[in-house]
Parts: sequence; C-alpha cells; structure tokens
Amino acid sequence: MSDDCETSSPAPTAGPYAPVVRAGEWVITSGQLGVVPAPDGAPTLVGAGTAAQLRQALDNAAALLSSEGASLSDVLKATVYLVDMNDFAEMNAVWVEAFGGHRPARTAVGVAALPLGASVEVEVWAYRPGI
Repeated sequence: MSDDCETSSPAPTAGPYAPVVRAGEWVITSGQLGVVPAPDGAPTLVGAGTAAQLRQALDNAAALLSSEGASLSDVLKATVYLVDMNDFAEMNAVWVEAFGGHRPARTAVGVAALPLGASVEVEVWAYRPGI
C-alpha cells in the first residue's frame, strides 16, 4: 500500500480489510450489506427484501464516505451484487431514490450467495477533489 493511501475503520469488519480507504482524492468503500448492529454488536440484516437491504447498504456506504469527507453525490462508480437478477428493477428503483438525478457508472453482477444470507451488496468509488 502506498504512503498516500489511508485506511479508516469506523466499525468492525467481518475480515482483514478496511471498510473504507482514501487514496488521494478518491474514497472507496468495501462491499456494504444492508446490516445494522444488533444489541450484541453483531451485524444483522434489516430484512429479507432487496429494497430494504439496498437502502441500508447505501446508508452504510454514505456513512463511510462521510467519515472521509465525501458523500453519495461524489460517487462516480458503483458495483452492485445481486443474488437474484430478477430484483434488478427493484434495485433500480432504490438507486433512483438514493442518487436522484446523479447517475454514477454502475455494474450489476449476479452472484450465487452473499455473506449473512444477504440479497444485495454494494461498493462505491467516490471522487472528492480537495480532501
């Protein structure tokens, strides 16, 4: 890792990685699930549906971006992982809610499974000049 790359860890992760990294003017999140902490601190899915999980995953990504001085409006690239590609339209509806008129480049990938039995995971790359 180069000297101009900084990691931040505002919350525990499920493995040996940083949930968010700042590299110069770029802020990159690791994949985010639609989880909130349970009373014991363990991550808990917000619900079984893709829409609810994606909303929470994007909220989690927004919080990580904010910890590095960026926001969803700075996102230029995102990758969404869906367990069921039949949820693509549902994912698009939530995407429009979250991003409004801002349309970052996005890749959606169908996967066999995700951690905790999640139906969706999202990672984002944000560019924030001057941070």
